[in-house]
Amino acid sequence: MNKPRKRTGNGSLLVLSSTARALYFCLGVLMLMLGIIGAFLPVMPTTIFIILAAWFFARSSPRFEARLLAHPQFGPLIIKWRERGAIPPRAKFYACCGMVLGYGLFWWGAHPGIWLAIAVAIFMLASALYVLSRPNA
Repeated sequence: MNKPRKRTGNGSLLVLSSTARALYFCLGVLMLMLGIIGAFLPVMPTTIFIILAAWFFARSSPRFEARLLAHPQFGPLIIKWRERGAIPPRAKFYACCGMVLGYGLFWWGAHPGIWLAIAVAIFMLASALYVLSRPNA
């Protein structure tokens, strides 16, 4: 039985077993569901989960990948991310606001010790700086 083959970005062939493809497909569906949930919850991101779903579908289901790339709202974001690592300014704004709100809820709800609070703040700040450093889409 022939294993599915797909070209990677650098032109080499990627050969996946049916088990790996099934795992990637399940992860793609999970990321897509998290992205949809994130569209309705203010502290949960959407874009990163949709980008991850496209990555998993690219390795498991060309049909689902094509549907995501053809989506009028998410397709252009995925394509710009793949081409240049670009994030739209509006998505950057919402991502940073979500991180601030998430940190505030963490602080309020968990009452962390000083070292945990500092560690989480450093992680959130590094994440925000990464998002802000990406080119605008």
